[in-house]
Amino acid sequence: MFGEVSLQTFHRMPQYLKTLYELRKEGREYVSSVTLAEMLNLTPSIVKKDLSQAKVQDGKPKVGYAVNDLIDDIENFLGYNNAKDAVLVGCGKLGQALLGYTGFADYGLNIIAGFDISDDVIGRKVQGKLILPTGKLEGAIKKLDIKIAILTVPQEHAQAMADALVKAGIRAIWNFTPAHISVPANIAVRNENMASSLAVLSAQLREILKKENNLNQ
Repeated sequence: MFGEVSLQTFHRMPQYLKTLYELRKEGREYVSSVTLAEMLNLTPSIVKKDLSQAKVQDGKPKVGYAVNDLIDDIENFLGYNNAKDAVLVGCGKLGQALLGYTGFADYGLNIIAGFDISDDVIGRKVQGKLILPTGKLEGAIKKLDIKIAILTVPQEHAQAMADALVKAGIRAIWNFTPAHISVPANIAVRNENMASSLAVLSAQLREILKKENNLNQ
């Protein structure tokens, strides 16, 4: 739980935003909770509960929520309307792919630069993001008051780099490495564990195929 808001609600909010962005592009001015539920394969009661937790403006009877107002309210709830600067550490293939992902800007994240130890990438630019030596990392974090770091270093270097980031003043680490990193209780960590995600996806696929086989028997 994050205060009075569930983790599941936080996970669904970006889905709402993505759908609302699409509706706005289509020129839709209003949307009902029923329509949002259908588009996201949710129940209307879940949608209403999520939006109430996000403290959005009430929808109009028989019309629904104003799309632009709903976007503003959810962005404000998630803090997306306040751009957050971040650094990315580890500029291999995954790190460079993340540096080139322009969608982060839609969610208020601005990667100011990448950092690495390899002379093969130091001094290069990836999608306009300069890759600097890790020796300059602590100075950049302190000078620019950076609070978020994206970690994409090799697994064996993850803990040492996490320690260095915390020492430099980082307060939140988005960990894309397979390693479990230990940090103080006042540091936020989000692990993107691809192995776990694949395991869940495989289990879901197994259940789907099992149901199909039962129907065909």
